[in-house]
Amino acid sequence: MPAIRSTVDRMDKPSSYAASKNNRRRESDRGDDDGPREQSPQREFEDNLKDATTLYVGNLSFYTTEEQIHELFSKCGEIKRLVMGLDRFQKTPCGFCFVEYYSHQDALDCMKYIGGTKLDERIIRTDLDEGFAEGRQYGRGKSGGQVRDEYRDEFDPGRGGFGRIYTEDSH
Repeated sequence: MPAIRSTVDRMDKPSSYAASKNNRRRESDRGDDDGPREQSPQREFEDNLKDATTLYVGNLSFYTTEEQIHELFSKCGEIKRLVMGLDRFQKTPCGFCFVEYYSHQDALDCMKYIGGTKLDERIIRTDLDEGFAEGRQYGRGKSGGQVRDEYRDEFDPGRGGFGRIYTEDSH
């Protein structure tokens, strides 16, 4: 009998960023033999997501405002805090944000009802996040924005035109 595979994604799965961060944390902990640990990094990571009230929101237009995000995301629950992602150097929006709710259920409802919908003609992505920490609001790309925008080779007016590396190479 063939194995039955679920076609429904779990709502509480980690974002790709959170999963890669956890993998790096696990790899760095493998080399330490200072004795037994209170809790494994994997368990701590899963516990943080189990009660997470923060969402990472990606694929936003650079022109989407905090007010637009607040209006849309407040339909799922009361927002505790909203932090726009900024270009590290120019301090302008760079296509992501963090939305923190007061309850885990509101965050899950938001992923269920708002994730995958359009805002400013862009399909937005929502993922549970461990929680916002100062410094995470800045893009991690070499040019200050998001890494994926640097390698984009198609024209995308909602994300500032062509990718930055593509633009640099063509000059």
